Amino acid sequence: MIRNPEKYDEIPLGIVVRRTPGVTRWANWTWKAVAVLPGAEPANWRVLRQEGDVVEYHVATVLLELHGSDTEAYLHGLSAQVPSVFAVMRPEEDEQHPLSVALVTASPYEAQDYADNGEDIVEKIPMPAGLVSWIQAFAEAHHEDEVFVKRRRDRLNVDRVENGIGDARIPQVVDVYRAPALARKERLQ
Repeated sequence: MIRNPEKYDEIPLGIVVRRTPGVTRWANWTWKAVAVLPGAEPANWRVLRQEGDVVEYHVATVLLELHGSDTEAYLHGLSAQVPSVFAVMRPEEDEQHPLSVALVTASPYEAQDYADNGEDIVEKIPMPAGLVSWIQAFAEAHHEDEVFVKRRRDRLNVDRVENGIGDARIPQVVDVYRAPALARKERLQ
């Protein structure tokens, strides 16, 4: 859903995944997203390069969407030592194609949300220089600093009477927070 079409842009990004032989007996192959192809045509696991057992695939082409409301996150991501986009991938049952690309984002905040769910695989992929420039231009054009407003607390009335606090089953006024089981035990002794 696009909230403000004037503060929105998109570009197709091809996701390149490298398959290398696994280093343990439990994993035959290791899969890692290694590059993006800005402006790529649609693809479905097209082999780009093969050297021995190492193969690079153009797995899919997905839209990288930029929203004007997320410019703070984009600027934060661009200020990193290596500006990156994040591919969110999901495991599949197919041995030949064990991953599907759900989305790609330039927001490290959104990527963290997907990483926290524990079901998705989030890969950090370095951005090419042209993509860095495009995202930087978008963020600078649409960024609006939010003014910090300190919240004022209501004045606390310390004289007020607290009726109804504690457990009604405890007849003593001195310890209204005592557990009922302890009160019953003390009465029996």
